[in-house]
Amino acid sequence: MLKTLGAHIREFKKDSILTPVFMIGEVIMETIIPLLMASIIDDGVQAGNMNHIYLIGALMLVAALFSLTFGILGGQFGSRASAGFARNLRRAMYENIQTFSFSNIDKFSTSGLVTRLTTDVTNIQNAYQMILRMCMRAPASLICAMAMSFFISPRLASIYLVAVVLLGCVLAFIVSQATQHFSQAFPKYDALNESVQENVSAIRVVKAYVRENQEIEKFKTASNNLYKIFCKAEGIVIWNNPVMNFTVYACILLISWTGANMIVQNQLTTGQLMSMLAYCMNILMSLMMLSMIFVMITMSSASAKRICEVLNEEADLANPAQPIHEVKDGSIRFDNVSFSYKKDAKESVLKDVNLEIKSGETIGIIGGTGSAKSSLVNLISRLYDVTQGRLLVGGVDVKDYDMEALRNQVAVVLQNNVLFSGTILENLRWGDKNATEEECRHACQLACADEFIQKMPEGYNTYIEQGGTNVSGGQKQRLCIARALLKKPKILILDDSTSAVDTATDAKIRQAFAEAIPGTTKLIIAQRISSVEHADRIIVMHDGQINGFASHEELLATNDIYREVYEAQISGSGDFDEKK
Repeated sequence: MLKTLGAHIREFKKDSILTPVFMIGEVIMETIIPLLMASIIDDGVQAGNMNHIYLIGALMLVAALFSLTFGILGGQFGSRASAGFARNLRRAMYENIQTFSFSNIDKFSTSGLVTRLTTDVTNIQNAYQMILRMCMRAPASLICAMAMSFFISPRLASIYLVAVVLLGCVLAFIVSQATQHFSQAFPKYDALNESVQENVSAIRVVKAYVRENQEIEKFKTASNNLYKIFCKAEGIVIWNNPVMNFTVYACILLISWTGANMIVQNQLTTGQLMSMLAYCMNILMSLMMLSMIFVMITMSSASAKRICEVLNEEADLANPAQPIHEVKDGSIRFDNVSFSYKKDAKESVLKDVNLEIKSGETIGIIGGTGSAKSSLVNLISRLYDVTQGRLLVGGVDVKDYDMEALRNQVAVVLQNNVLFSGTILENLRWGDKNATEEECRHACQLACADEFIQKMPEGYNTYIEQGGTNVSGGQKQRLCIARALLKKPKILILDDSTSAVDTATDAKIRQAFAEAIPGTTKLIIAQRISSVEHADRIIVMHDGQINGFASHEELLATNDIYREVYEAQISGSGDFDEKK
C-alpha cells in the first residue's frame, strides 16, 4: 500500500524532504530558547548584568526569527507537497477508471468512486501534511527537550520520563479504541453520497411521484449513521485533552515542588527551573501531537486502502502484444460464443451462440426483456470479453485488435442515451472531433434531428444541460444517432434507440441508413417488429439463445415466437414481454 501511494509523490519529493528538514530546524531553535532564557535569569537578572541581558535577548530574538522562518517554510513546502500528492492521486485514480471495462466498473458503486476521489483523498492529503510536519516535529521536539532536561537535571527529568510512559500508554489505548469506529465511517460516506446522487439525478421522478419526504428520510438515515459513528469515535478521542491537562499540571506541580527544594539546597538555579518547566510543556505537547497524528493516520489508513483498491485494479480487457489497428470490414461471426458477467456464474447469459453476418447487412434483433439482446451486441465492441468461443469482426478475433481501433469502427447508440453539458455541436463532435458544422448538419438530417434543431433559438449552438434534460427523449435519441453516424463506422449498433420516436420518424431514419451508409453493417435492437421487419435478416433471442435467424417473411412462416408477437402487435394487444 505504501509503495502504491508513494509512487504518486513524484515531482513533490523535494518538497517532501525539505518540509521535515525545516521542521527540525524549527525544533532546534525552540529548544535553544529556554536555555537562553535560563542564562538571562541566572547570569543577567540575578547578577544585574544588563549587557548579558541585551546580548542573550538579541540571541533569543534571532532564534525566534529563525524558528518562525523555518515554521513558515515548513508549512509552505508541506502544503505544496500534500496538495500535489492529493492531485496526483485523484488524477491517477481517474485515469485508471477510464481504462476499466464494464466488469471492472461493476465492482465499484458510483458513489463509492466519488467518495474515494473526494473524501478519501482529502483524508490522505491531511494525513500526509501532518506526517511531513507534525510527525517529524513532535518526536524531534520530544527527544531534544528530554535530552536537554536530563542535561540540566536528571532528577527532575525522571519525572518527565515517568509521565511520558504513563501518558503514552493511556493515549495508545484511546487511539486503539477510536480506530475501530473511524474504520467504519467511510463506507457510510458511500451510502450518504449514493443517497444524494440518486436523488439529484432522478429529481424529476422524485417530484412526479411526490417522494420528497421519503427521500429526505432516506438521507437523514444515512446522515445519522455517519453522525453516530463519528460521535462515538470523537467521544473517545476527547479524553486526550483531560488526560493531557492532568498530566501537564501534575508534572508542573511536581517539578515546581521538587525544583524549589533543589533551589533552596543550591542544587538548581531559578533559570534552570524555568527551562525545565518550558521543556515540560514541549515534551507533553509533543505527546499530544503524536496522539493526534496516530488518530489521523488511523482514519486515513482506511481511506488509503480504498484508494489503493482503485489504483491497483487492473482492467479485465487489455490489448494484445501486437494488436491489429485496421478493421477490414463490418462482417461479424459468433463461433460457439457463451458469456456470463461473472466468471464464477453458474449460468451463462449467452449460450452457444453461432451467427454469421455479412458486411453491409441490416440485422434486426428482437426478443423479450432479459433475453440478452444488449449483452450480444456489447461483445462486438469488446465492452466485455466472451467467456467461451470466439467473436470475429472483419475476419479477425476481437481480442487481436487494438481496442481503440476496434471501438472507433463500431458506433453504439446505447439503450440509455447520454448527452453531456455543452452545445449541440460539441455533443455531436464526440463522434468526430474534427467534424465541420456541415458534416454535423448532414448527420442530423440522416437522424431526423435537423428539423427540431433549426427551431431552437441558437440552432446548433444551443446549450444542452447535463444529461440532456432540456430536450425530449426522442430528440435525445436522434442526437445520439447523429453523433454515432459522424464516426463513419463499419458497424452501427442501435440498442432500442428509436423507442421514443414516432413510427414515421423511425421509418425515415431506417430509409436514411439504407441510402447513406449502405456499406455499414447495421444491428438494430427493437421491441417493435415494425422497426426491423425491413431488415435483411432478423435475430429472435430467447433466454440467451438464438431462437430464429431469417428474414421477416421466413420467420413468420417458421418461428412461432416471432409470429405470435407479430400478430399481437398488429392487433395492438402485446409485445415480446407479453406472456403467452
